[in-house]
Amino acid sequence: MLQGVLEGNGRDFLVTLPISLSSTAEFRLTEGAGEVKVSPVHKRKSQALAQRILRGRRIDSGGVLTLASTLPEGKGLASSSADLVATAHAVGDCLGLRFTESEIEALLREVEPSDGVMYRGIVAFYHREVQLKERLGFLPPLTIVAHDIGGMVDTVLFNRSPKPFDAADRKKYSKLLDRLREAVSCGDLETVGEISTHSAHMNSKIMARAYFDDILRICHEVEGLGLVLAHSGTNLGILLRDDISDHADRLSHARKSCEALPGVVSLYRSMGPHSYDADEEVTVSNNSRGI
Repeated sequence: MLQGVLEGNGRDFLVTLPISLSSTAEFRLTEGAGEVKVSPVHKRKSQALAQRILRGRRIDSGGVLTLASTLPEGKGLASSSADLVATAHAVGDCLGLRFTESEIEALLREVEPSDGVMYRGIVAFYHREVQLKERLGFLPPLTIVAHDIGGMVDTVLFNRSPKPFDAADRKKYSKLLDRLREAVSCGDLETVGEISTHSAHMNSKIMARAYFDDILRICHEVEGLGLVLAHSGTNLGILLRDDISDHADRLSHARKSCEALPGVVSLYRSMGPHSYDADEEVTVSNNSRGI
């Protein structure tokens, strides 16, 4: 919902918006095998993480890691992070371990920059350092009409690049985070939408978005809460609240209008406080967890 650089400490941060797509991982320990085999074979980061967990527990055996995901890759929707979180839980389950959220965070820190999908709910997160800043809470489920301009973004390279934000920008981001903290706390969806739209607009300093004005116009037409951006990806979405009588009509209009633009349109759902399994100690944002 918000991504930038903070005043004072100058640290890159983001605020998550968990969605109900998932990565799942299954892991089988193989006695006598020297390495972990992974499927699909290009999931090398997950393979390396599984291997690291085994060696960290002085287990010389290998295994078979199988990943499945409904998250599109290279779109800024945290697909790689979700794979890694699911992998850590799957390997942990196999070894009889129950990793905490902070332990998962530490494991991912050794692999790559990552957002906070290992945490429940909405969090502010130092993604380049893979460190939790603070928990913000939960919002009711929302619908996102997402427009994808196409192509793919290498998130690792994107996060390594210095951000062209000056002192005024950093001060603004700090104030936006303060406002968003309060808005999430009291369930002020209008302010949440205003802030996420502002963040999407400010991100144009880094990456200009095709059809931004068109999608903003459509958002106004359907009286959406605002825009929400995959800041390191290719998706720009319209936030719609579900608790209104003509939700279906607004959703239909937004979808058809976005489909008239070049690109691909998808519908996503954000996760509310009851979207997580209440009887489990460990549940992962983006609904990504090991099995």
